[in-house]
Amino acid sequence: MPMFETILFDIADGVARLTLNRPDRLNSFTVQMHAETAEALKAVAVPGAARVLVLTGAGRGFCAGQDLSDRAVSPGGQGVDLGQSLEDRYNPLIRGLTALPLPVICAVNGVAAGAGANIALACDIVIAARSAKFIQPFANIGLVPDSGGTWTLPRHIGQARALGLALTGMPLPAEQAKEWGLIWDVADDAELAATVDALAARMAQAPTQGLARIKQAIRAGWSVPLDQQLDAERDHQRFLGHTDDYREGVSAFLEKRQPRFTGR
Repeated sequence: MPMFETILFDIADGVARLTLNRPDRLNSFTVQMHAETAEALKAVAVPGAARVLVLTGAGRGFCAGQDLSDRAVSPGGQGVDLGQSLEDRYNPLIRGLTALPLPVICAVNGVAAGAGANIALACDIVIAARSAKFIQPFANIGLVPDSGGTWTLPRHIGQARALGLALTGMPLPAEQAKEWGLIWDVADDAELAATVDALAARMAQAPTQGLARIKQAIRAGWSVPLDQQLDAERDHQRFLGHTDDYREGVSAFLEKRQPRFTGR
């Protein structure tokens, strides 16, 4: 397993765990953290390496977004090409998380701000600590929400709420985020790790290819007409009907026993 300086990463029992590990800076992203995260996601994407990914942060927060000291600017100074930063680092990260052929669980253990909030929302299942908050502070420094924020927020919570969060930068408490449908669930702070571990263990024993196809189908369904989605469902079922896990699932159901899925 590669050694990293800004993240913690391991794979065990089918569960890959990636922890953003700059707690003194609220796990804000630097160029190095981007590079190390990308390397870890490559390892997760290797067929058979893992069956679920858990993403979280070290310390008291999940991620404060971009470390502004990593690309400091000053009034009257020369500007920076923020679009290139998105093109080279943030956009590949979001695309990588959404395209992984396995479930991605995000455990939001504290504040998730800026790109950090939108990276969390790019994951498939988000469980937040009760004390966690989601913040879109981009307007405070003259920017727009990035890392998929302008796409994800209105689709999850509607235009009015998305605009309110983005224009004001007001924090959204975890409980309200769940009520609005922005995230899947909330857990007491002390129970967050155990809650996520139990879900990850369950998914590591599930039919991996089926979960991957569910993820792919639902994400693709946001942007295609019904006829096209019906064809996609047909194609997914045609593929999955030939998998070992489908045969095992049906056999276990008929034999009234627990299935033993292998991910094949």
